[in-house]
Amino acid sequence: MGQNATINANFFLVCGLGNLGQYCVSVLKEFGAKVNAIEITTNQRWEIPDLPDLVDDFIIGDCRQPKILEQAGIKNCRAILIVTSNERVNIAAAFAARSLNPQIRLVIRSAQENLNELLSHNLGNFVAFEATQLPAKSFALAALSSETRSFFTLENHLLRVFRTQIDASHPWAKHSLLSEINTAHRRILAHAKAGNLLPQAFHKWEPNTQVLPGDTVAYIEVNDPLATRSIQPASSRQQFLPTIMTAMKWQNIHNALLQFWEESSQIRRVVLVGGMFMVSLFLCGTLLYKLQYPQLSFQDALNVSLVLSIGGYDNLFGQLQLPFKIPWWLHLFSISQTVAGTVFVGILYAVMTERVLAAKFQFSQRRLPIPKADHVVLIGLGRVGQRVAQLLQELKQPLVGVTANEIDPGTLSTLPLIQGNIKNALSKVNLNTAKSVLVVTDDEVANLEIALMTHASNPTANLVIRTLDPGFSENVAKLLPYARVLGVYALAAEAFVAAAFGENVLNLFRLNNQTTLVTEYQIETNDTLNGKLLGEIAYGYGIVPILHVKATQQIPKFMPSDDIRLAVGDRLIVLATIAGLQRVERGSLAPPQLLVRVESAFSPEAAFEGAAVMARVSGCDMQTARTLMKQLPATLQYPLYKHQAHRLVSELGKSQVLAHIV
Repeated sequence: MGQNATINANFFLVCGLGNLGQYCVSVLKEFGAKVNAIEITTNQRWEIPDLPDLVDDFIIGDCRQPKILEQAGIKNCRAILIVTSNERVNIAAAFAARSLNPQIRLVIRSAQENLNELLSHNLGNFVAFEATQLPAKSFALAALSSETRSFFTLENHLLRVFRTQIDASHPWAKHSLLSEINTAHRRILAHAKAGNLLPQAFHKWEPNTQVLPGDTVAYIEVNDPLATRSIQPASSRQQFLPTIMTAMKWQNIHNALLQFWEESSQIRRVVLVGGMFMVSLFLCGTLLYKLQYPQLSFQDALNVSLVLSIGGYDNLFGQLQLPFKIPWWLHLFSISQTVAGTVFVGILYAVMTERVLAAKFQFSQRRLPIPKADHVVLIGLGRVGQRVAQLLQELKQPLVGVTANEIDPGTLSTLPLIQGNIKNALSKVNLNTAKSVLVVTDDEVANLEIALMTHASNPTANLVIRTLDPGFSENVAKLLPYARVLGVYALAAEAFVAAAFGENVLNLFRLNNQTTLVTEYQIETNDTLNGKLLGEIAYGYGIVPILHVKATQQIPKFMPSDDIRLAVGDRLIVLATIAGLQRVERGSLAPPQLLVRVESAFSPEAAFEGAAVMARVSGCDMQTARTLMKQLPATLQYPLYKHQAHRLVSELGKSQVLAHIV
């Protein structure tokens, strides 16, 4: 993990035991961490009743004082969370902590964005959050279906975590095996039969189990890129000319022109064809006048043709009598060229006018209409509300915003919006047919009143309320059992704790009453992951690889195959519980226990292919696999994990090799 030898990687210090600090201690203890705390006074109201019992060492004093920090064990801490309600105290304590421990990770509460950025550059290993703005993602999740447990972005792809109750109409019911649900864009996290709870550990499901109505399946799925644009690396000078020559082949030019034509709009096609026609007339006119009047220079011939092309017929032939002798056919051509030029110039003027008007109206573009049904009503568009709206729009959720205050026209420009008195606005947002109602203004009493009004109008809507005070949250939750009451500090604590574990923790979410972390590893020489198959890592450590990038390719692979062997420089992102991360850190790999017996191969070609499959899936060397295939029936004396063994049997069967697990 890259920690200093004197630092305990599971030891944290929390400064300030207000609402946020108490929740930070609680979340850290869920991870099994050792937590010391500093509070300025003993007269603290505990929102979490057993909090004094959770803290390993409770220090009374000012967290800005070096003696107090040393007494709390700062020199041995992995990270310090400075979350008092006073930003000046937080910043001063950060400087004191850095002077005492140059390696410690600083996580502070601060809303000063510019100052936070400057401190990040100067203090290093530093991150700052404003607690009231962090829970936006949780509010967005609450507005979605009950199946969605989390979503996050990796490499410009959206990943979502679901927990689905299978019913008779579900496409997986009755006809699917669990192993068939795993695809190139999906991984099963857990499975439980009807009436049972999901197991907390990953991979505790049987690959050959049939999915039945009533079962519960948790899985993660990756969507298509949010924006698709491939950037190719620059070619070397030696490759430049061959590339150009290849691109200039007639077939390639023809394909490029054909693609350009198919992707062009109708207006662009008209302009393109008209432009080519006018160029042809211009060149023909130049040639004809030069041939008919040899005394004219090429410049004069070009000028005559240009004048005719831009509608200048009257400049040449506008007199009562023609100023020079001209054959009838050339005269007719000149008239035709002038008419064609006039039409083409008219087309250009029309296109340019349309573009100017479109650009003008874009500045005063009207917002989209309010959805009619199955939409989300977002009440309150402060900083939290705007972030929630952005997340829901990224997820392509039909949405309408309601705010009492004027907002900038350029802010959320595509969001259907009602501004003004919120009580009056509720009659304009199709509340009766809404799927969810999120009330996230900065006034928690007003949130309660609005929530009661919306529930009276639509009792079936999914109601989510933002609160600040934990005691108020608890009372509102009792009063409104049909609503989801989300306290900002309880939600923000998880983000502070994730940041405290380091930059390798990219995200975290709750699944089956435990916290799952999205964690990134950069493989190093002495790493416990180096040289192992992803299958060994997944089943031996109890984690789920979701993205792999080879050091030599830099192309991300989502839901990577178990057959990939990690090497130095590779990047790996996994889902893991804190217990799984600790096993990785210690190198505590669970031993594989299953063997595969190969009975027969249908042909010599099948035996040859089967040896390659065996080496790839199990990780054994090719010589061992080929020797075994020559001595059938035989058992591969190479223990495998359950999912590895099932997959090996399946892959051998596809190669016409009969095998089974022993």
